[in-house]
Amino acid sequence: MTDPLVDYREQITAVDLGLLEAVNRRLELVRRLHEYKAGEGLPLRDPAREEALVRELQQHNAGPLSDDGVATLFRQVLDLTRTELHGA
Repeated sequence: MTDPLVDYREQITAVDLGLLEAVNRRLELVRRLHEYKAGEGLPLRDPAREEALVRELQQHNAGPLSDDGVATLFRQVLDLTRTELHGA
């Protein structure tokens, strides 16, 4: 018989590892996008696109995360991305 506490913790760790992998993949994709934009003379940041992304993610969210939670999470991801790639 497995210990439910251990089982839940193992499942949570697996999800956390998936989140870590996804964030690192996202950073790599944004880095490539920024290289392209810089080469084309385009602005690196598009606040309207960022807000559209948050709204789109809210529409696809099946919960239990709230719409406010989706907005908070992804605005933090966007801030983290800027910090990791540009130090600002």
